[in-house]
Amino acid sequence: MPTPYETPIGSWTRPTTFFWAATGATFGLANVWQFPYLAGQHGGGLFILLYLLCLLLITLPLMVTESAMGRHSRHGLVLAMDGYVRRARCSRGWVWAGRMGILAALVVLSFTAVFGAIALAYVFYGAMGRFIGAGEAEAASTLSALVSDPEDYRVFMAWHGFFLLLVIWVSMQGVVDGVERAVRVVAPTMLLMLLVLCGLAVWTGEYRSASNFMLSFHPDDVTPESLQAALFHAFFTLGLGMGVWTLFGAYTPAGTHLKRSVLAVVLMDTLIAIVAGLAIYSLVPGGHSMEGERGFGLLFLSLPVALSDMPGSQFLIASVFLVIVMIVWTTALSLLEPVVGWFCEWTGAPRGWSVFLMGGVVWLLGLGSLLSFNVWSGVRFAGGTIFRWLELATGGLLIPLVSILVAVFAGWCLTRNLTFTILGSAPGLFRGIWFWVMRLVLPLVVAYIGIQYTTVSLAAMCNTGSAALWCGPAEAIAPEPVRPQGSGEGSSDPQGREGEAGREEGEEPPQTESDSEQDGANGGEGGPKEDEILYHSV
Repeated sequence: MPTPYETPIGSWTRPTTFFWAATGATFGLANVWQFPYLAGQHGGGLFILLYLLCLLLITLPLMVTESAMGRHSRHGLVLAMDGYVRRARCSRGWVWAGRMGILAALVVLSFTAVFGAIALAYVFYGAMGRFIGAGEAEAASTLSALVSDPEDYRVFMAWHGFFLLLVIWVSMQGVVDGVERAVRVVAPTMLLMLLVLCGLAVWTGEYRSASNFMLSFHPDDVTPESLQAALFHAFFTLGLGMGVWTLFGAYTPAGTHLKRSVLAVVLMDTLIAIVAGLAIYSLVPGGHSMEGERGFGLLFLSLPVALSDMPGSQFLIASVFLVIVMIVWTTALSLLEPVVGWFCEWTGAPRGWSVFLMGGVVWLLGLGSLLSFNVWSGVRFAGGTIFRWLELATGGLLIPLVSILVAVFAGWCLTRNLTFTILGSAPGLFRGIWFWVMRLVLPLVVAYIGIQYTTVSLAAMCNTGSAALWCGPAEAIAPEPVRPQGSGEGSSDPQGREGEAGREEGEEPPQTESDSEQDGANGGEGGPKEDEILYHSV
């Protein structure tokens, strides 16, 4: 059996594949169900400019670093770190940064597939006309029957397994015949369908209202919390800290302009988020009434209801959720790659067996999150469900920690000559900014993000009545009565971790976990609670 260092990692055949694969990986549901809301609440076009600034000055340097490490080493994150440790004679402990990144990708993928299962089911529900003429009560009942019914959770498990099989089957075809071919077809198709939906919205919807909500400059709405919201969104939605960029860099063939491609991905990701937001907020009649909504409730409750009375709603709802499936599917396929690549390099196992085994692990781990919404919803550890703790472990600990370690490793442990060799040719000004951002700025900023994420998450668990050590006597109280889902004004941040960045000054504090339940008029629980949804999962 070949040693891990002799195991070929694979390569794409076209330089442009990096762009399409990275675009599919970075554009997730957070850009659909959160970015438009943040833009509308924090200054419209001014927030978008803040977001781009955070991307260019903070996130972009780390994206370039991870990609360049993969291109230079031609390995995934673990073996790339191991090779650089040997070359620079650093402590072997740095290799754990790569291992934690793979673990983060595995866990995030496990519940990304859960959301993909819901979207996939909604494609068929829409095509079968289940939402035609449906009101809030009917939509909530449909969602509850799929996600939260403890008596019928096996249907949810079947959709979950079906979605994962779609991901696993493509990945088993190989890097070229599977992953490359899929992203080069699905990513452009997804973009084209979004443009068609946006065009339809301009023709039949309330495009002017949505455009004013998202794109017009509103200086009075820009606060310090706006900068924090832009920073959190820029960090958590681009797949950093999970080995995705490192492996994609390793796959790039000769002739790929890596830094230019990374910048293009950042700009494309922002553009698609704007187009998706305009489509959602202008496609439906009375779209302005949804401007205060975001997250899970917007996507799986309000949107089907709003589309239910439109001409051709059966086809339209199916098409919208087909786009959603493409978004989650490309994200899931990208998250699986670093896990499979690590296993292949570590064991020397054939790719087919590696994909099958790692896919099985993802499926088993995903069942913990899936069952947290129904039969295990009452099983809590210190106030949090299994899903809640998994998302906290990744969003509050693993992803920020891996990002910090990669930045410190590149900025302090490697020699400057080796660091610039890894980076490759670049203008002197870019190299200087990149080097000092990695050394000083990024570790501090990401540490703040991780600490804030964890602090707010733990505090939110106390609102469920938890008696955990970090809950003070005033916090360990019983949840307040359930508030029916409706206007969306009271829903908490989907990520719930932006340091309450989604709230404007003077607004009420975030709701408790029970307050944000997606209850319809039937009073039944309709799905995951708003503050339980992982911000960067999909």
